[in-house]
Amino acid sequence: MPGKVLVTGGTGYIGSHTTVELIENGYDTIIIDDLSNSSIDVLDNIEKITGIKPAFEQFDMTHNEKVKNFFTKHPDLEAIIHFAAKKAVGESMEQPLLYYRNNLVTLMNILEAMQEFNVPNLVFSSSSTVYGEPDKLPVTEQSPVKEAASPYGNTKRISEEIIRDFLRNIPDLKAISLRYFNPIGAHPSALIGELPLGVPANLVPFITQTAAGIREKLTINGDDYNTPDGTCIRDYINVVDLAKAHVVAIERMTGNKGKSNYEVFNIGTGSGLSVMEIVKTFEKVNNLKLNYTIGPRRPGDVVAVYADTSYANRELGWKAEKTTEETLRSAWLWEKNVRGI
Repeated sequence: MPGKVLVTGGTGYIGSHTTVELIENGYDTIIIDDLSNSSIDVLDNIEKITGIKPAFEQFDMTHNEKVKNFFTKHPDLEAIIHFAAKKAVGESMEQPLLYYRNNLVTLMNILEAMQEFNVPNLVFSSSSTVYGEPDKLPVTEQSPVKEAASPYGNTKRISEEIIRDFLRNIPDLKAISLRYFNPIGAHPSALIGELPLGVPANLVPFITQTAAGIREKLTINGDDYNTPDGTCIRDYINVVDLAKAHVVAIERMTGNKGKSNYEVFNIGTGSGLSVMEIVKTFEKVNNLKLNYTIGPRRPGDVVAVYADTSYANRELGWKAEKTTEETLRSAWLWEKNVRGI
């Protein structure tokens, strides 16, 4: 019988989709979020999809006393999925201390509470940014972890090291770091999706907001990279496929199927698409034209990165299933639903 799972950052983009998958797999879920980059309305939409409204507490998890108080009230947690973090590469270049304080302190507070309150399992939201500018593609879990191209990426690298070091002498606790590639799209219900507050830092919401007339134009950051069409290449994964990986990660730990008490998996599609390919595919599947222009390169962007997912496919029994076309249709449906178009 699935137990109770804490989802930190659970009203956010990936957190909300993962909460839906947890509920649909019978887990009792509770969310902590400070709502700094999400909306409380997400809880109602999760309920519309699943029939169940997750429990919710709002606070900033850099406050250790608040974290301890929460765990005191909820002593029966089976697992934690830790999403709560700031995640914009560009913003992290401008405000590095904000990123180090938020992303690292929050994690350390969670780990302390895990140990003190005997919560046995953690899924950590990591990132392909830990691979930096890879020497060889696709990247495997054994690819070198490089010096990060941004403070955001560096917080993910350091977080993984903190978890590994923390668990080294605590065999009763387990953690899995999922290194996400580029999550895009929305739930097929169009009730939850990516809705950044302010100017989007990610490609697809900028595309959908441009299509909706919220943004005047999309600026593609550089077309002079060493790629077939000159634009950056990424591994774009449907957010629902990504969310499902968290459920199987919990099942791996609770079923004692892991090879050690700390494991790492790449979560992507296994192939790369360029920024221009995403733009053209979006236009084609949704039958519209985007107003876009070419701008300068963005600091902190690597040229190309995509995953070798064979280890996750084999060990977790998970693989990405949704097509890029289906994913980009879902992103536009979500945007239209939000805007009432």
